[in-house]
Amino acid sequence: MEYTKGGWIYEGKAASRLWAKSAIGFQLGQNSVLLSDAEALFCSIHRGIEIPESMWLENCIGNNSGLLQEFTVLEALRYPGNKIMLSKNASKTGRVVDGRSWGLRWSSDSHPERDEAVSEIRWFHSSESFDKNDLFDWSNRVQESGRICEILVIDDENSVVTYRIMICEPRGVLSSFSESDRLAISKMDYVSLGNGGAFFPDTNHWPSEVVGIPLLNGRQLDSCEMSIIQDRDSLRSADTKLPSSVLIDLWNRGLHARPGFKYGARWRCYAGAIGDQHAPWLVIGPQEAPDDWGGACLSSRLASGVNKQWIIPIRSRSVWSYLEVARPPPDSRWSNPNRN
Repeated sequence: MEYTKGGWIYEGKAASRLWAKSAIGFQLGQNSVLLSDAEALFCSIHRGIEIPESMWLENCIGNNSGLLQEFTVLEALRYPGNKIMLSKNASKTGRVVDGRSWGLRWSSDSHPERDEAVSEIRWFHSSESFDKNDLFDWSNRVQESGRICEILVIDDENSVVTYRIMICEPRGVLSSFSESDRLAISKMDYVSLGNGGAFFPDTNHWPSEVVGIPLLNGRQLDSCEMSIIQDRDSLRSADTKLPSSVLIDLWNRGLHARPGFKYGARWRCYAGAIGDQHAPWLVIGPQEAPDDWGGACLSSRLASGVNKQWIIPIRSRSVWSYLEVARPPPDSRWSNPNRN
């Protein structure tokens, strides 16, 4: 291999096979491909191609401190047969790809020469910051192209786990919450509780099924619900940092939101009456997104373990939308091969 600006040039009959069979690198000619550092390292381990010199790896790491992580991600994707084209190469071929994406993925039975990419990929170390707004914007743009949004997260042990990012718009069948409902509840007698909530003993004419928890022939409201009931401007509030703003949106979507404490979330949400089905969604507050990908992985895995969707409220164009970080189907969970 010979180094040139942009990568490593590999020539010979084996080069044509690299592209024709595995779509590795960027094809310069019939028997010539341009490889990135990570692709060259992958080929040296899995395709028997010799690297140029004994200090090659050390020098490459010196120029690219994330090389080992990038190689591990590439290996996790390619090991089961996926074809991967780096974004910089995809742009050279005229393909439209978001500038934040690291690469495009094709399934094992397809090829860039004849098929469309299945997904766009980004990867992060588990310690990197989790930027919900950036992810929301990225997923919107990628989904418009018809591609899946895939995230690979790598830890300090060089273990890889896969997630999918998507826009989620949960909907329920219950009646939405109105100002007349708020006003009716605000006029009822209640007893304040030590946690900031309240107990309403007389609920014979309770106006909204989505508000409060039935208890001892009455209704118990938590502090967030009481802040909505007591604030005459709560349904028109522009303070999107408050959990009450998200809760009102969940109510208006016809959802029944119950505390999600047992699942590490602020609410668990039902699409209908409680008892008819389980709660499909776990929702956090507007200021409760994890700081890093390690925290995001923990929350998403906890949700998938109890058969629920972990969703994050995002304020977009003056309305609430929700970003889901989900474990993909079992046949799309890319992980690096075990090596002793």
